[in-house]
Amino acid sequence: QLQLVESGGGLVQAGESLRLSCAASGYTFGSYGMGWFRQAPGKKREFVAAINWSGAMTNYADAVKGRFTVSRDRPKNTMDLQMNSLKPEDTAVYYCAASTILGVRDKDHEYAYWGQGTQVTVSS
Repeated sequence: QLQLVESGGGLVQAGESLRLSCAASGYTFGSYGMGWFRQAPGKKREFVAAINWSGAMTNYADAVKGRFTVSRDRPKNTMDLQMNSLKPEDTAVYYCAASTILGVRDKDHEYAYWGQGTQVTVSS
């Protein structure tokens, strides 16, 4: 069983940066594609970014493209999300997730394992 724990959330002002981390334990982390999703109050959970098992392929939602960068460190069993130029509309609970499906996945039903989430709040 793969377990995922997010960290790094917090309260920042618009234009500032945050770096989220996802630590994995349990089964072989390196075999999984990984992703970040977010859910704002009253809204559906939405895709943010994904990275494949090797780290060679990434995908981003249009809303974060050019501002967010996803990366992973397979020996350390971690995945990060560097978030720059944050906007109030980025405010949400951010979740990391793991998928056994090859490639970079952008649908939440394609992910079998989820973390508990970390709150990101961006003030204007």
